[in-house]
Amino acid sequence: MKLISSAERNQLFESFAQDAFHLELRDDYSVPDEEGPFADWLRGVVDNSYMEPWTSMIKRVTSQGKLVRRVRVVSEPHTAYIHWEYVTTPINEEAGERIRWLPRHNVPSDLVLPVGGKDWWLFDDRTLAVGHFDENGSVLGSELIEDPEIVAECVRVRDLLWASATPHREYNP
Repeated sequence: MKLISSAERNQLFESFAQDAFHLELRDDYSVPDEEGPFADWLRGVVDNSYMEPWTSMIKRVTSQGKLVRRVRVVSEPHTAYIHWEYVTTPINEEAGERIRWLPRHNVPSDLVLPVGGKDWWLFDDRTLAVGHFDENGSVLGSELIEDPEIVAECVRVRDLLWASATPHREYNP
């Protein structure tokens, strides 16, 4: 299996035509760009400047009429990391993302998550970028999948979870 880097995955944002959707299933992400800002936030220091490259890209693609959205499936009570994501979500939304929350206990018990229950980005109902992490939670890269059956299952799960999730502004953990 070939993995692409996060930077290579982000290049998909330059070529998608209509819709990019992210399913987040982890309660903690060990992303190197966020380690310092997260540690600072835990100490009460808020500096969200690290988000600038992402929010600039999102502003650019959403200003072109493209849709970028995500569902965060989370455990309650939240981990410290998810609480940090919650308080920084307005920055993502101001950039143009649409974000919804779904408590893990509200996911249908009979739902089998595709691609082994890993996180994924779905671009234009055609291309998946499936996230892979090591045993410590650090990002290894993304696997690109275009198999029509796998993609169709992800479209189905996206639609189900999006309809079940609560918009950020209405979610009160």
